[in-house]
Amino acid sequence: MLFCNTMINHKSNHYFSVLFFIGLLALPLGCAKQSDPIVTGSIPISNPDPQDTEWLIPREKVIDGGPGKDGIPSIDDPNFSDINTINFLKPDDLILGVKVGNVIRGYPHPILDWHEIVNDQINGIYLAITYCPLTGTGIAWNRDIDERITTLGVSGLLYNTNLIPYDRISGSNWSQMLLSSVNGPLKGVEAEIYPLIETTWETWKTRFPESKILNTSTGFNKSYGYYPYGDYKTNENQLLFPISHEDYRLPRKTRGLGLLSNNHAKFYPLQRFKGQVRIINDFLNGTHVVVAGSERENWIIAYQAEIDGKLLKFEADVDNSDQIIMSDDQGNRWNIFGEAVSGPLLGVRLKTTNSYMGFWFAWATFYPGIHIL
Repeated sequence: MLFCNTMINHKSNHYFSVLFFIGLLALPLGCAKQSDPIVTGSIPISNPDPQDTEWLIPREKVIDGGPGKDGIPSIDDPNFSDINTINFLKPDDLILGVKVGNVIRGYPHPILDWHEIVNDQINGIYLAITYCPLTGTGIAWNRDIDERITTLGVSGLLYNTNLIPYDRISGSNWSQMLLSSVNGPLKGVEAEIYPLIETTWETWKTRFPESKILNTSTGFNKSYGYYPYGDYKTNENQLLFPISHEDYRLPRKTRGLGLLSNNHAKFYPLQRFKGQVRIINDFLNGTHVVVAGSERENWIIAYQAEIDGKLLKFEADVDNSDQIIMSDDQGNRWNIFGEAVSGPLLGVRLKTTNSYMGFWFAWATFYPGIHIL
């Protein structure tokens, strides 16, 4: 992940150069003791200390991926196009999407594979779309931290083969999958995440034909139609960097939604969501949630199931004309973004959860003992 942009652009030479470099960097995989939980708190933003060696994760397990800070450039001035003008995506390419107000935007994996972070602003909401190709994890972060708007960049570091972004105001390093700062002036501060959907380009075009899509006018010369990691997504044996814990209950590259609640985690494999839409009313360590998904359409989402202290029970209710995926026992009907489109709660949006899609091996190494649906 963190070295591909330093390779030459020709596709075949790029690929073989990557393999050669991987061979030089490859380290044996092993098991290690789980680190202590991240401590949260409120730490004021200040000038970073470049000599700060205190980390909230094991420092010896923070790996230098190769290109250095900003060696993989974030997209800080994103450009978007109408769906009917996009011609570089294949039907099964994955795309991350958000809705803010009435604006829906999509961020394709084939662009994120090369940049990993898009700093965007939608209707006054400042977001960073963060994506790690090696763990398959895409998360939207609010980049308004302590009432100061920052941007995120790629630090060039990895922890458990996962992206470590840094914020450009404080210089703090963050663990993407831990959702918190692990080094620098903001150590211990948790990221605020924004609801994000991951699905295929084919599904996205059908469901959101009026949305805008991040286009290839990024200001960088990248091979956006070319996946830079060979068969990594499907090769169950291939990891490019070491991880601290292995769990063989599922194949490594199984995709699914991981859900976090008060230091507890649960993994929902995509293949468990048969049919057009499957709804699961669940409870995880004090939090009632509704998890909806479709293996056919290649997406899973999760929202909190309580509104103003009242618990709702959900069931599948598919109406593609209104993007409805479920209804509840109070007469409300809900779309994929967790918005009530009819019923007594019309206009209300379900609260988000700390959840995101990713590979099984990544969830298992960050959260040993994680429950599986």
